[in-house]
Amino acid sequence: MNSSLNSSLNSSLVANVSARAAVLEKLPERAQAAAAVAAKHAAAVDVAARFPAEAFEAIKAQRLLGLLVPEALGGEGVGIADVADVCYRLGQSCGASGMIYAMHQVKVACIVRHLGESEALARLLRQLCNEQLLLASSTTEGQGGGNVRSSEAAVEHQGAGISLERRASVISYGAYADGIVTTARRSSEAASSDQVLIAFLKSDYTLSRISEWQTLGMRGTCSEGYLLKASGTPDQILPVPYEAIHQRTMVPFAHLLWGSVWAGIAAAAVGRAQAFIRTALRQSNGQMPPGAPHYTKALASLRTLRSMLASSLSTYERNMDDPSALGSLDFQSLITLTKVQASELAVATVSSALRVCGLSGYRCDGDFSVERYLRDVLSSPLMINNERILANLATQSLLAPIPVSVRD
Repeated sequence: MNSSLNSSLNSSLVANVSARAAVLEKLPERAQAAAAVAAKHAAAVDVAARFPAEAFEAIKAQRLLGLLVPEALGGEGVGIADVADVCYRLGQSCGASGMIYAMHQVKVACIVRHLGESEALARLLRQLCNEQLLLASSTTEGQGGGNVRSSEAAVEHQGAGISLERRASVISYGAYADGIVTTARRSSEAASSDQVLIAFLKSDYTLSRISEWQTLGMRGTCSEGYLLKASGTPDQILPVPYEAIHQRTMVPFAHLLWGSVWAGIAAAAVGRAQAFIRTALRQSNGQMPPGAPHYTKALASLRTLRSMLASSLSTYERNMDDPSALGSLDFQSLITLTKVQASELAVATVSSALRVCGLSGYRCDGDFSVERYLRDVLSSPLMINNERILANLATQSLLAPIPVSVRD
């Protein structure tokens, strides 16, 4: 290689590294700007059980929807840990906004990591980044409920096209999304577990509502049920079997990003508890309020939650390109237990924060209310029910030997 070409390549490399560093440096500021808008409208979103439109206008203005997409396709190519931080910040401001953002990024990750040579999917990602499109998820249907590894509806091949009709028991924010990524049986002859993942844009489908969304918390996710009727072309089907996508991307991204949102909700509740104690100290000449000892518990469980998520994120980042590692019982146990433990710790943290604030926290009004945080975080053990996860993990673990050493 001649010196001139070598110098040119080195200069290009330095420029790319500098550009990426600039993106990462400004990302917290961009995320916080969107989170501030989400916080301003969070109460109204919750009361009306409406989509957080203002938050997503800000998210789109900050161009946060295409963060995971490679630069070659118009995105910023950031890692999962950077997206988890955005989820955490949004979770502190508005649980529904954070959860919608996390769900979108899970779908984006599935496409980015498993699009293969599909030009249709590459075009979709370019359009997503250019127009800041929001993707919804449809993985539950009919009697199967939360069993995302079983599909009733099948892809129908008709000439050069495909079609799908699916009774989705839940499509979070489906009416407000610009596209839907859905599971389906590979064909009408395929077993329910022989699934594919398909990406449709809004022009490809219609939605007819079949159930409403009136819930205790996470009301702004607008997770109604729909009859989904879609049509498209075969190259909108991800070329990798859903079983592999589920194991290598869907589950890890979902559990880590959901967990980050729950941690954000918990952090917001701890912030309320801290403010309550500081106000009480000022008003009582330094006398601690009765619930103050619970602040230590709240802070400790939040730190444990954040530390666990950071450790699991690091483990996934180290192994995310190693299918054998991701398929191992050790990793699958780690990532599923991360979801269980994150949800339980988040609930415990918010509950402790409530004990700190007492009646002021229990009230639905006032500066120290943790009511919305508690209602939102109570959804966390129910999203892919913890009991289902633990039962499945117990069945798998029966095949594994019991360690004979603490270092095994």
